[in-house]
Amino acid sequence: MAPNSPTSYANAHARVRILYSQLLSSQTMAHLREATDLVMLVNVLKETVYGSYLAGMEDKDLDPKQIVSQLRGRVVNAYLNTIHAAPLQTRPLLELLFRHFELDNLKAILRGIVTGSSWEEVQNVLFPLGESTVLPGETMLEAGNVSAASEQLSQTPYYPILSHALQRFTSEQSLFPLEVALDLDYWRKLWEAINKLPVEDRASALQIIGPLVDMTNLMWAVRYRVYHHLSEEEIINYTLPFGLHLRDENVRAIAAGSDAGDIVQELYPGLENVSNLLQQPEKGLSILEIRLQRTVAERCKAAFTSYPFQISLELAILLLIELEIQDLTVLVEAKTSNTAPEEYEAYLINAAEETVQARAMSQG
Repeated sequence: MAPNSPTSYANAHARVRILYSQLLSSQTMAHLREATDLVMLVNVLKETVYGSYLAGMEDKDLDPKQIVSQLRGRVVNAYLNTIHAAPLQTRPLLELLFRHFELDNLKAILRGIVTGSSWEEVQNVLFPLGESTVLPGETMLEAGNVSAASEQLSQTPYYPILSHALQRFTSEQSLFPLEVALDLDYWRKLWEAINKLPVEDRASALQIIGPLVDMTNLMWAVRYRVYHHLSEEEIINYTLPFGLHLRDENVRAIAAGSDAGDIVQELYPGLENVSNLLQQPEKGLSILEIRLQRTVAERCKAAFTSYPFQISLELAILLLIELEIQDLTVLVEAKTSNTAPEEYEAYLINAAEETVQARAMSQG
């Protein structure tokens, strides 16, 4: 049987189609945006695929952090079920993509150690990975310092990079170089996993992971330059030398002081006023990242119009669910704090354009 034959993908394809059909419609997203408070938002979600994750939550006891944690359970389950159904040759890549949640959890635990946070406080921001994690989170936090916590990971893939970066952490007393080292190691391994796939699977995976790598690396370079004001050498050292469309020379140009807005717009012609956004980096960088995430979402949706029996569909649906939950998190926070729509809509990925157009028509 060929590695990416229809037969090898049949089980995964059926599961992906079910997950795709369960994505929230534009109409449902509109109802969620129109919800007047958190109670109404949750009640709308209970009528969707998220209902089973929110079952048992009473209107009078709604906890925004608990709601978000329960919603995140859906993407965790989607990953685990998709990996289980995937052809054997694609599972290492899917498993590694899934590990980015664990990487985020690891960084959150390390921050909790440095800030002296309680386990309850740290747990509130972790992805609910259950038994699908190698991190002994609470035990790490109880260790009291980063070095001792790292030793508890000696049998995990994270230990070599942590032990190597600990010297800089100790001398600088900053998690920044340690987190950068973890991030770079993760994305290098993800890129290597793509290159280990059979040729046709590799081309399919690049359709989805390539834009994701480009976006991540570009945002690193722009943030390091515009917000952190790092040196040219540091920016080059803290970014990736590979990508799909973003080239090493693009990153080096940003590091050397070229107009970052012009480079971003050259790579993404559909984006407008990028230079203006970068004039107010505190807010502008977040909005730029959302716009880039929309381009990733568009690429994921486009995958469903192509040949169905390939890994791009598995990767695409998982990222679409993840981005959907990101939107739901924004809405949960907005309804909790009674934030006006015009203040949070720019941070939504799905259905954001329809919202903007509708407001423009109503004001016209």
